[in-house]
Amino acid sequence: MPSKRNRIRIAAVTAALAAGAGLYAAGAASADHSAPRTDKEIPNLTQVQEKIKAYYGDTVDKAGQHYASPDSNYAKQVAGIEKKAKAQIDRAVRNSKHTKTKPAIVLDLDDTTLLTYHYELQQGFHFTPESQDAYLKSTDMAAVFGMPELVNWAQSKGVTVFYVTGRGEHQRDWSVRNLKNVGYKPAADPAHFFLKNKKTPPAYLPCGATCTTVEYKAGTRKHIESQGYDIVANFGDQYSDLQGGYADRTYKLPNPMYYLP
Repeated sequence: MPSKRNRIRIAAVTAALAAGAGLYAAGAASADHSAPRTDKEIPNLTQVQEKIKAYYGDTVDKAGQHYASPDSNYAKQVAGIEKKAKAQIDRAVRNSKHTKTKPAIVLDLDDTTLLTYHYELQQGFHFTPESQDAYLKSTDMAAVFGMPELVNWAQSKGVTVFYVTGRGEHQRDWSVRNLKNVGYKPAADPAHFFLKNKKTPPAYLPCGATCTTVEYKAGTRKHIESQGYDIVANFGDQYSDLQGGYADRTYKLPNPMYYLP
């Protein structure tokens, strides 16, 4: 993940929640707008965090660890997106039997297949590469509600599943373990699981080690389609996961915690 994530996340969360609360005035700060002109354009950061926790249905276990609730508004919103995606994938699969194409879906990891909420709360919404490495090495993130069922169903219908993430190549083994442990059955082997490799970037990415998120993800999808697949659905929690083409349909999962260009 880009190191500038922390600078961007607060602006994005502020803009999104201010808009929802009726506080977002013209010229207010966002991920792609200028600095606020007065303090009135910025909601209180503590209140922003409390809204995020309420949206995820923050639940605390006996050990004091925070988790999202399957009954939360977040879970309900995700379920609605998954329902639409399942219907569309089903139609694409039935159509592929007539067109002789190979249907595939592409999924991001963080907050698309795996939920970072516990990690974010543990870190006080303060991402660092070091804390992420330590967390992933020792802890499994929970699955995004309903996503293992959707992904496993798609595979059972003959859809090939690919994972494309901005995580680094050195995080591969931890990520594969996590996906398996929380119920994703499609194999996250090297042929179906793509991570950023800045030391030895693949030849199919002209931008090499300097790829933006959009260039990296769109370029990887182009590579997948060059192998004869038709990407019928592309899932991500960031717009940069979805931009650049090479997918019939895109599905944006909700994420008010951070923004990545």
